Amino acid sequence: MNKPASKRLRFLLLIGFCFLFIQLNRAQQKSIHVFVALCDNENQGIVPVPSSLGKGDQPHANLYWGAAYGVKSFFKTKAPDWQLISSAKPKNDNILERLIFKHATQNVYLIADAYSGKEIKACIEDFLKAGNHQNSAIIYHNDVALNIGGSADLIAYVGHNGLMDFDVNIIYEKQNKLPKDVILLACYSKNYFSTELTHANANPILWTTHLMAPEAYTLNAAIDGWLNGESGAEIEERAAQAYNKYQKCGIRGARNLFTTGY
Repeated sequence: MNKPASKRLRFLLLIGFCFLFIQLNRAQQKSIHVFVALCDNENQGIVPVPSSLGKGDQPHANLYWGAAYGVKSFFKTKAPDWQLISSAKPKNDNILERLIFKHATQNVYLIADAYSGKEIKACIEDFLKAGNHQNSAIIYHNDVALNIGGSADLIAYVGHNGLMDFDVNIIYEKQNKLPKDVILLACYSKNYFSTELTHANANPILWTTHLMAPEAYTLNAAIDGWLNGESGAEIEERAAQAYNKYQKCGIRGARNLFTTGY
């Protein structure tokens, strides 16, 4: 083989290896999409919280977002495995802020959307559709493609249990894909969401049986278990331990609060 041909072959092999590396990296990359309905004293059927925490159009101080144990504050300041790499306002009018976090040691991204409190129904419907593999989309951060909605690997809902106040009307699609893993942190979420998640063919790895504070330490603990490939029972125990640590409710009560699967 002459030298020009040999150089071309090496160049093509290099291109091929680079392409294979990129494809393998994309295959190993995971994304988690968290849907947060901001706490709203005025527009949600909740026991009112202090005014500064319950303004559904002000994410910076909201109980479920900017407050000490809200998703934004907790993952930004109290979850060392996660680094905030982006904060923006997406084009969706229902979403007031979108955060992107990158895991410190794994190729995993967490996308968290803060929905206006008055748009809680839209938030829950978007969550349920994603659990049915609908609304698949890709967003970009510095040329990195991130799967959100129905194409995310794990989805979660955090907020008031809106199904206590209203019904949703979703046409679920028949899927030939594996059930989507979902986390549902809201009061009595298993009681109210079982029918919808069954129709969506989603896999609830963690949800609740009683009243609860849907704060981010529980979400963080559950995600850690999911990333480690743990069973639903192990994730449930992680959630109970975290909840008891912050709520001081007793481990027995915390264990009774969380459950996994149907």
